Amino acid sequence: MRGVEQIPWLYDAFLWLTEHWGNLQGWRRWLVGGARGRVLDLGTGSGHNLPLLPPGTRAVAVDTCRQNLEAAARRGPGVALVRARAEQLPFRSGAFDTVLAAYVLCSVVEPPAALGEVSRVLAPGGTLRILEHVRSRHPGWARFQEVVQPAWTLVTGGCHLERDTGAAIDRAGFRVRDGSRRQRGVMLALEAEPGRAGGGPAR
Repeated sequence: MRGVEQIPWLYDAFLWLTEHWGNLQGWRRWLVGGARGRVLDLGTGSGHNLPLLPPGTRAVAVDTCRQNLEAAARRGPGVALVRARAEQLPFRSGAFDTVLAAYVLCSVVEPPAALGEVSRVLAPGGTLRILEHVRSRHPGWARFQEVVQPAWTLVTGGCHLERDTGAAIDRAGFRVRDGSRRQRGVMLALEAEPGRAGGGPAR
């Protein structure tokens, strides 16, 4: 059975409610507005980032779901679409100046491998920009996230509420750029650059 994340019209409705209820539209504009050069929209979903890309950028959108890519094509005419997993990106090292990840790292199967691939495909000076929901810093809410996690993952098709994505980014060797990190409740946005010369961990 497909989850919400693999049904574009249902995911769009869910995302609209989430972003309007949480007043996160400005966060997404910040995320995409800082993209430059060659851009990888990782886990593009139904392509909500694509219409917001700054002029002069050249984008490739990646997702694991064919239906999502078909929907993304309507939002981003002319954007190259690739069906692939974040843990196995079919691009050469240093291919991109910016990687965008909006509500993606909560759903990948192997976050360390995905972040290693992001590090590998970023060019020197390139940046990872994320918008993500993360594990709550409040113990009670964090426990609630753990309790509902199995059912939530099943319904959504892969999302994990309890992941501490900020810590995962630190462990992967990324350096968060000064002044870029913002967090409100369970929502996190930041910009980071790989901290290892030559890409991510050895595979």
